[in-house]
Amino acid sequence: MANFKNYGGYSTSFIHSALPVSLPLLQAEQQADLAPVEGSPNNLAHYINYSLALSQSRGFPYFVAANIDGRLFKKVSRTDNWRKDSRISAVHQWGEELYKARKSDFDKGHMAKREDVQWGQTVLEARAAADTTFYFTNAVPQRAELNQQIWADLENYILHTESVPNNLRISVFTGPVLCPSDPVFVTKVLGKALQLPTLFWKVVVFTKDEEKLYRVGFLMGQEQLLRKAKIVKPKTVKIKVLATERFMEFEDAETYQVNIGTIEELTKLILPAAQDIYQDDRPTKLVLEEVDLNARLATPEAIAELGYRIPNLVI
Repeated sequence: MANFKNYGGYSTSFIHSALPVSLPLLQAEQQADLAPVEGSPNNLAHYINYSLALSQSRGFPYFVAANIDGRLFKKVSRTDNWRKDSRISAVHQWGEELYKARKSDFDKGHMAKREDVQWGQTVLEARAAADTTFYFTNAVPQRAELNQQIWADLENYILHTESVPNNLRISVFTGPVLCPSDPVFVTKVLGKALQLPTLFWKVVVFTKDEEKLYRVGFLMGQEQLLRKAKIVKPKTVKIKVLATERFMEFEDAETYQVNIGTIEELTKLILPAAQDIYQDDRPTKLVLEEVDLNARLATPEAIAELGYRIPNLVI
């Protein structure tokens, strides 16, 4: 039995006591749609080093907020101990009944990455934090072909190459775009029609000088992958929001850097305030480049350690 009292959750003062990073703000209708969480007056589900807001109508999070401390990262073994959160009604969470359903050809996509929160003063603390990422509340169906490498490495890249050596702390906000026009899964689950998110977003907040906060945003899509695998039903109506030329890029399972305003427009969330670094209305597809072994000697130590760079990332 989990000791939820030890789940401190996301900290707004994590980066610096003088630079608080608030949680995303929900619209009134989103707030009313939050799944009730036992013991939480604001219906936020707190885990170790991260928190989330779960939509009861969709069974997926509106957002997941995580604190990452690279200095305290520990290597631990992976458990894969997926389970539902007992503080939340099972009817508001999708579990194995979704991921083992017919045509469920997708992964349990972590919103808060296991490695992101896998830190603490001791290995035991890091292992406990990593284990809490295996609640189904933190999972959203994602096709395995998604461009996970860049998506997964963004935080580490910013953490190890852009933050100053004495301040290796960042806050990351992630989630699916829960759009009313999301396509419907071809298999009913527990007798219910289920809409699958096609877009995922990530916002990284950090500081370079301990005087100002900066933020960068990213989007990734999987609509074409879902439709190609015939996991979702064919379109019957034209999607007004995503059919615009502006958002068509995000169907192709690549990772794009975008304006924070684009993410706010899609999610209807108000994201924590910070200085926007990327201010181009045109999304930029990110490219991951392996660092040549000989070239590593001439690169910054952190890039050499990671073995890659993202040359067109604006931070």
